[in-house]
Amino acid sequence: PAAGGEDPLARYRSPLVSRYASAEMAFNFSERKKFGTWRRLWLYLAQAEKSLGLPITDEQIKEMEANLDNIDFKMAAEEEKKLRHDVMAHVHTFAHCCPKAAAIIHLGATSCYVGDNTDLIVLRDGFNLLLPKLARVISRLADFAEAHADLPTLGFTHYQPAQLTTVGKRCCLWIQDLCMDLQNLERARDDLRFRGVKGTTGTQASFLQLFEGDHSKVEELDRLVTAKAGFKRSYMVTGQTYSRKVDIEVLSVLASLGASVHKVSTVCIYSRKEDKRRCSSAMPYKRNPMRSERCCSLARHLMTLVLDPLQTASVQWFERTLDDSANRRVCLAEAFLTADIILSTLQNISEGLVIYPKVIDRRIRQELPFMATENIIMAMVKAGGNRQDCHEKIRVLSQQAAAVVKQEGGDNDFIARVRADPYFSPIHEHLDSLLDPSSFIGRAPQQVAKFLKEEVRPALIPYQSKMGGKIELTL
Repeated sequence: PAAGGEDPLARYRSPLVSRYASAEMAFNFSERKKFGTWRRLWLYLAQAEKSLGLPITDEQIKEMEANLDNIDFKMAAEEEKKLRHDVMAHVHTFAHCCPKAAAIIHLGATSCYVGDNTDLIVLRDGFNLLLPKLARVISRLADFAEAHADLPTLGFTHYQPAQLTTVGKRCCLWIQDLCMDLQNLERARDDLRFRGVKGTTGTQASFLQLFEGDHSKVEELDRLVTAKAGFKRSYMVTGQTYSRKVDIEVLSVLASLGASVHKVSTVCIYSRKEDKRRCSSAMPYKRNPMRSERCCSLARHLMTLVLDPLQTASVQWFERTLDDSANRRVCLAEAFLTADIILSTLQNISEGLVIYPKVIDRRIRQELPFMATENIIMAMVKAGGNRQDCHEKIRVLSQQAAAVVKQEGGDNDFIARVRADPYFSPIHEHLDSLLDPSSFIGRAPQQVAKFLKEEVRPALIPYQSKMGGKIELTL
């Protein structure tokens, strides 16, 4: 078929939906969810207006209730082509299947009554989908950290070998960031309010006219509709839209989540064995960290999306300008879809983490001799040696060993040099204990246990019923 024809493969599809996103998040930003919510908002408005005395009948309400999901999308598309207005197109389409209620659909409302309020519902529901997924990632990593709380590993600062830590303690650094993200997402969700029933420029003038100047009824209408939509509060002040700074807050916490996931995925390499996975068409021996790389790739996209609402909010002059609309259709959906994908992928990674203790031990042994120099000096002083003489001996031997490593590509033979030097004979029998990696990890195991018990596990309690089983990805 010609480009743009009926063949779905002849049209671009966002890989966020076609390739990666969960069905539930894809539905959350679907047209069916959007326009079905519009109809529910029109129903809430009519119900509230009726309860406050406007001449709306039970028959009209029942007709609307019966047609909430009976949406003729073809008719709506044709109407929009004629009217060049999506809200009016759907008002007409709803009215077509609700002829008795046609006269009271959208009564007193502006387009943003359905547009902005639906966006807020979708954002709230999006957070409710993301939060259990983030909690599952934290839970999986917490189990991993607990299991390896006392396994020594080489620490790195400035990307250089440093004091030892443990595998579990390093994992807790990732968990702490993700717990901050959990709190931030919860806060952003709970801070969301409903736009409510505010009219064309936010003054509620149309509703004040409908209720013949009765301010208390207008306020009650706003409260009733807000409650029906599942919100505790509405914004007291709006222009035609809710403040676009709300979108900044929403995408900021998602961008921050992206930063956390990128950091974790850069260090946390996916290593689960998959016998049938092919990592290279040319190099059959390779096992690429494909899913970690996917997380990093999409996290970068997520982090950039916050620039859109920042720029949009800065130019929303007076009561509203329409240059926000097309941009928001893209950035809000893509932010949640991308966050959904990287959390599902990171859960899959966290459920398949593999460590190689012998490799860890070998790398520790390569660096530990230099790290043990202070312990050796202290032991020599306790055995009656002079601190300054010992320091000079250590300096000379360590530089000789470093030359072997750096110039000859050999192994670190510092300890062998210490064993061969009669000066250190008073502590030769203690060298093995002085080089025990577990004596270099400080309070890391205790920190892991306390952190998981007092901060991490309590934060996960609200999500215990949604922890679920392992996630399997087809890609």
